[in-house]
Amino acid sequence: MNTDPSSSVTQARKELGARLRQLRKSAGLTGRAVAEATAQHVTRVSRIENGVQAPTERNIRDWATTCGAEDQVPDLIATAQSVESSYLEWARQSRAGMRRLGDLHSIDTYRQTSVFRIHEPIVMPGIFQTETYIRQMLAVWYTFLNAPDDADATVAMKAERTAVALRPANRILVVLGEQALRTRRGTLSDHADQLTHLLSLMRIPFVSVGIIPAGVQRRAIGTIGFWIFDHNAVALETPTAAIKVTRPQEIGLYVAMFEQLQSEAVYGHAARQLVATVLASL
Repeated sequence: MNTDPSSSVTQARKELGARLRQLRKSAGLTGRAVAEATAQHVTRVSRIENGVQAPTERNIRDWATTCGAEDQVPDLIATAQSVESSYLEWARQSRAGMRRLGDLHSIDTYRQTSVFRIHEPIVMPGIFQTETYIRQMLAVWYTFLNAPDDADATVAMKAERTAVALRPANRILVVLGEQALRTRRGTLSDHADQLTHLLSLMRIPFVSVGIIPAGVQRRAIGTIGFWIFDHNAVALETPTAAIKVTRPQEIGLYVAMFEQLQSEAVYGHAARQLVATVLASL
């Protein structure tokens, strides 16, 4: 499975382009005829159909009208808007503060979710982080994104979000890479506090934490972390952007990947022993 986060955006654009191509062919029109009727260059029509370039709303309206498919305009525009909103650049979004980042990582989304499937290969999931860990992570991003410092507000928002997620009615299914236990933020004491906090969370009945040992034979490799919210959406984060996956087929692939990762993880005493081993090494 390809976990390149930009792949979902590219694929969605290609599918939108394919729908527009089908409209053109069903109308018996050539690309040049559509280009002339919609005041576009023929190469732009080709780029839209191949998912290389995103159409504007005006492009979509003119295209559908030319092909006699005005009834499809609302759905096509909604699809186009979904494609573009699925990729949110951190640099642009962070101008309003870090607490506003992440469309899916909002308190409202957490309230509407009952099953969280979380894979983090190298860092602690947000809902597992201590305040110290959060502040150390934020300090890095403020510098990297040149964002205004709203640490207190962001910490408060994350605390509320964590409380919403960790409700007994929910199920929290987490798979961590062993490196997540060893990635240190702050002092050795800070790191020990974070691991001790993790151990306490692992004892909660509705929280399942699996850890994939570093030396295990791997079959499934999720190259970046991802969160699955029920069967509604998947959230991924890169150093520069947030990715939202909403296509049912693609969500299904992430669920299948998560189940494969679960099969490679250890649980219960074996997982706690991995944590204890790292703690003892500090």
